[in-house]
Amino acid sequence: MNERTSEERPNTDSQKDGTERPSSSEANERRSVTDAVSQKGGDGQHTQTTCPECQGRLRRPGDSADAVCDDCGLVVPDATLDTSPERYTPSGTSDQGSRLGPSSTNLLHDKGLSTEIGWQDTDAKGNSLSGERRQQMRRLRQWNERFQRRSSTDRNLMHALGEINRMASALGVPDSARETAGAVYRRALRDGLLPGRAVESVATAALYAASRIDGTPRSLDEVSTVSRVEQIRVERAYRQLSRELELEIAPTDPRSFIGRIASDVECTDATEREARRLAGAAVENGVHSGKHPVGIAAGALYAAAKRCDESLRQADIARSADVSEMTIRNRYPEILSAAGTEDM
Repeated sequence: MNERTSEERPNTDSQKDGTERPSSSEANERRSVTDAVSQKGGDGQHTQTTCPECQGRLRRPGDSADAVCDDCGLVVPDATLDTSPERYTPSGTSDQGSRLGPSSTNLLHDKGLSTEIGWQDTDAKGNSLSGERRQQMRRLRQWNERFQRRSSTDRNLMHALGEINRMASALGVPDSARETAGAVYRRALRDGLLPGRAVESVATAALYAASRIDGTPRSLDEVSTVSRVEQIRVERAYRQLSRELELEIAPTDPRSFIGRIASDVECTDATEREARRLAGAAVENGVHSGKHPVGIAAGALYAAAKRCDESLRQADIARSADVSEMTIRNRYPEILSAAGTEDM
């Protein structure tokens, strides 16, 4: 009888008023759990020890990341979770897991948000897949590609953005201008400006407009050279885009072409600086109004070469700028006159 009573008796200590209290071992265990919840380190662990609702004690059951109130059962999120973003590694060589993918981009028809199935016939551990599993993955890849281009809009965007990337790579257009070109083409597609025009012409016009908007202009002749359509069709598409989309495109500054031309003809830095000064004076005096900006840049570079006593031939500058020698001969006296100098 005594043995049974001692076995069934709970592990408690009696107080003087007749109530029972937890034993010292149970109290120590609860205190250790509470201390674990209330610890604070340099990485910002949980500092709350009481429930915000009933002021009860908080504990963390097992390996749970949240603290739970013993009295009301409220779950209090624990601040020991690492919420900082991890760096994305496309090659997958990082030892740490990645929670972030690449940023969205206008250069992909789905903005890079869709899933991709790799072409490696290996599992997560690097082991080769069986023949049946390889056939299954091949079918999944095919269906994944079909779903990504199931609509005409997706197919249109895939073709147009591919053309923009191809032409931008040939012209050396920076990534910022490519993104702008993708956004301009998406607006044209959304507003229904493509019916009656070739996809290539609108894509070329979008790239030309984007290069001017971002301050890295390319001449219409250059853009048409790498395009798959005639220049007249690109000009018509550009006029429609700028009018219908109300693009705020400022007149092209001739000075933006001087650096590229000077690099091609390998002139000195002093000549290039003088050409920029002369072109700026021509812009201030309105000489560039109604004239091709590349012609103004070529004329300014030739005038600067004459002022700096550097031997630059008109033929070399004309070939680099893709203008005629007659254009240079007509422009550089006007530029010198605008700068308040005499013809050398």
